[in-house]
Amino acid sequence: MKETPKPKYGRILLKLSGEAIGGESGVGISPEAIQDMAQQIREVRDLGVQVVVVVGGGNIFRGLPGSERGIERATGDYMGMLATVINALALQDALEKLGVATRVQSAITMAQVAEAFIRRRAVRHLEKGRVVIFGGGTGNPYFSTDTTAALRAMEIKADVILKATKVDGIYDADPVKVSTAKMYSEISYIDVLTQGLGVMDSTAISLCKDNRVPIIVFNIRTRGNIRRVIEGEKIGSLVY
Repeated sequence: MKETPKPKYGRILLKLSGEAIGGESGVGISPEAIQDMAQQIREVRDLGVQVVVVVGGGNIFRGLPGSERGIERATGDYMGMLATVINALALQDALEKLGVATRVQSAITMAQVAEAFIRRRAVRHLEKGRVVIFGGGTGNPYFSTDTTAALRAMEIKADVILKATKVDGIYDADPVKVSTAKMYSEISYIDVLTQGLGVMDSTAISLCKDNRVPIIVFNIRTRGNIRRVIEGEKIGSLVY
């Protein structure tokens, strides 16, 4: 009987974009996409890995494009934060239907649907085997959910940030538009910043650099990739 590989990481932060939750169209909430994510998260949780998820809201609303269409920037950002809570609740529902205990914590107080973010409480949930989903961004306008992911990773002492995308990793050009684009298997934080690769925003990358938290960028659409990363397979691109 083949022995199950021991997880390489004990506590992870999974960053899911709103577009990933939207499925092929990247808009709205795709039941199929969110169910697939929930199943992959359960697989990892069942290995004994503590899982925290930060969700984006771009499938519903983005603050910056909203401000370009006339909505005041801070107001638009708060609208985007509320969109992340909608996604967090959808993921919670999918996970709990699979028998996975979860807690949603929001940086914006909304006691009827989510706990307020409290670092010690989040860590305690993880120690009890619950999946913790963070919504509401940082609770402040002008900060992205990438920055939220970096910040929360530091606060809960995650071993790694797993950045789920629609492509296989980090490329030197957009692989959708440039057929000769080269993928990096490994790249430094500094090179990501100086080359402007747009993996995560500069604030998030700088936070990870200063606190030495590695980032693995991988394709969420390939079934089982989260587990492969956790088990140490060379999947996607490592930022270190």
